[in-house]
Amino acid sequence: MEPRSLQLLEFPKVLKVLSNFAVSSSGAQACLDLSPMREADTINSVSRFFRQGHNFSKETGFRLSIFPPLEGLFEFLIKPSNILDTDALFALVQTLGQARLLKEALSIAEKREWDCIVEFLEGIIWPEKTFSGLKRCIDPDGHIRDESSPELYDVRQSLRGLHQRCSKKVRDYIHGEDISRFMQDDFMTISSDRYVLPLKSNFKGRLQGIIHSYSNTGETCYFEPLFLVELNNTMQELKQKERLEELKVLTYLTGLVRAEHVECEAAYGFLVDYDVLQAKISFAESLGAVAVDVEAGAGFNFKGARHPLLVAADMGVHPLNIELPSEQRVLILSGGNAGGKTVCLKTVGLLAVMAFSGIPVTVDKGSILPLFKNIFVSIGDEQSLEENVSTFSAQIQSISRIWDSMDSSTLFILDEFGSGTDPAQGAALAQAVIDGLLENKVTCFAATHFPALKTYALVTEGVRAASVLFDPGTKKPLFRIAYDQVGASIALDVAREHGFPECLITKAEQYLLMEGSETGSVMSRLNELAVSRELELEELDREREKLRIKRAKLEERFEKERVAVLNDVKAQAQAVLKEWQDGKIGRKVALKKLADARGKIGGDSKPKVEAKAFSYDDIEVGTDILNINWDRKGIVLEKDDRKKRVKVDMDGVAMWMPADQLGPVKKDGQTFRPQISPVEASSHGDMALKVDLRGKRADIAISELGKFFDQALLRGATTIEVVHGRGTGALRREVHIFLDNNPTVASYALAPEDQGGDGMTLVELV
Repeated sequence: MEPRSLQLLEFPKVLKVLSNFAVSSSGAQACLDLSPMREADTINSVSRFFRQGHNFSKETGFRLSIFPPLEGLFEFLIKPSNILDTDALFALVQTLGQARLLKEALSIAEKREWDCIVEFLEGIIWPEKTFSGLKRCIDPDGHIRDESSPELYDVRQSLRGLHQRCSKKVRDYIHGEDISRFMQDDFMTISSDRYVLPLKSNFKGRLQGIIHSYSNTGETCYFEPLFLVELNNTMQELKQKERLEELKVLTYLTGLVRAEHVECEAAYGFLVDYDVLQAKISFAESLGAVAVDVEAGAGFNFKGARHPLLVAADMGVHPLNIELPSEQRVLILSGGNAGGKTVCLKTVGLLAVMAFSGIPVTVDKGSILPLFKNIFVSIGDEQSLEENVSTFSAQIQSISRIWDSMDSSTLFILDEFGSGTDPAQGAALAQAVIDGLLENKVTCFAATHFPALKTYALVTEGVRAASVLFDPGTKKPLFRIAYDQVGASIALDVAREHGFPECLITKAEQYLLMEGSETGSVMSRLNELAVSRELELEELDREREKLRIKRAKLEERFEKERVAVLNDVKAQAQAVLKEWQDGKIGRKVALKKLADARGKIGGDSKPKVEAKAFSYDDIEVGTDILNINWDRKGIVLEKDDRKKRVKVDMDGVAMWMPADQLGPVKKDGQTFRPQISPVEASSHGDMALKVDLRGKRADIAISELGKFFDQALLRGATTIEVVHGRGTGALRREVHIFLDNNPTVASYALAPEDQGGDGMTLVELV
């Protein structure tokens, strides 16, 4: 997108605010380098990644700590002879340590099925050798460990032993020679990389040895006694060996880093990318921003839009609802000065650029944004005395420069075009510009004070008018937008508000009346009606929200009570079944108790039914039917005209039912549900259930048959049809063994040939 337009929208300032939330200089620079993307899929993928990252951050509380920039380190490695020092290696191991912690924390994303987080991890090949080597050789203070190599360990052990010998000799020397009165401090120190004694300068001639240096005040000289010379020479030799061994370790570690250079750089980039994500999360939480998906061909629907820089500055921003349906291309905003028109235009452009750059925007959830590949802005006073360019000339030059680049994928922000010339000619040019934009299918947000352009907005197809509102009493801006109407330019009221001389305002009002151009009363009335309408809509929204909350609470309460009742009935039914199986009660008593339990769900009273009568004759084979008692839909398999009953298949279970327990299923999915009083299942002796066991192993089939028996008894069935098929007869034998041992079976027999023959067994229950 055009850099000049981004500057006019103050997008770099937003990037600066975002970068302040990064914990590293590299992350901050990555924030500053963000730019708009041109593909909807890419933009929406970044938005989805942000949402998942935000959820991850809230659930885990993981936060990155400050880590150093490593770009210079990777550039330094390009030259093969370069060896990294301890500071560079310490910075690398600390950074890789943070990357490892982040990687481990993000690994839970696989369990949560966060696809974007998993994809973020998949591109990382961990530099295991480098990280292990650095952890083993570099201590938490950034020094090379003694254990880095056996030779280094031996040299440092020798140095520690030498230090102990020197300390002992110095103590013996001080006490033996009784020279403590000559000493500035009663301890040994190092000067010029040699062990020395801090001697008072006025005693330097009393002892034999070498003076290496003096303190800044000159009162102390650093004196090397002769007995320390040989020990210091030995120390120098050991120091030289230590440096050589340290160089070997550094060379080895640099080799590890160089061998896994790509992996190390990828891990570092992984950390920087997450730093940018973390900055976006903090930015969103601080400004109340959300990620917005873009949809090609959609209209603008920004709910509660706020200018992000005003929010960041805590300037008491008023949210705006900015709407432009997809069938309209141009929004012309009118109304008085200082009403927020320019802020509205800048907000639209800036939020669009932010969304296309993958940055959360300061709108409410549910906002929608169309996709644009170019955004052009003509806003503000661009006159230049040095270049002999007036305000109007600058506007003309700006539009001329970009005109051929604008098409259906362009968003154009146009503020007060034509304001720097004759109003009539300026309005005509502005209308011509809008006509051209409509022909090229350019989306445009424009602000104007021209009466002709306001009228144009009301009557032109594809153009929508809108007005900023003012308080009818105080004439102060309300920072709200009313759509499909125009607003007055209340210049005189604004002038009066800012202390303009009243005599001049009175004279101006007289000139307006003389010219017949005073339309203020009409516009004021329109503004007053719009304010009243907005307040009414706001009140309706509040009432709607109250009703929504109330309904949600009632639904929640109903669901809890429904679950409690069903659980209670289920428990009672199970208890009745257990009593019957244990022989404590008879079959009729059990069925009576089950009917009483079902009655709790249906209620004791019979409500009024306003439904069309439904009879047996209305039922057709092959059509859907409703089981009223169970509130379940089934399919009509057969009809028994003699007994006025119907065979219904409900999810694979077929049963005969009286017609008065059935109702129609309407085409729209709603059901006819005539309310009837609870009826005992035992009152219909012909109620039957059917189970199909064909194709199942014997053990599984018998297990399912046992469960089916329990359900049949709960439903009050008196007959069961068991379909086991013919086959080898093995399954039939297992079924008959089960029936022989079941105390609820009164009798059973193979079905007649016309009903299935020896492939089905008919069971009569007790």
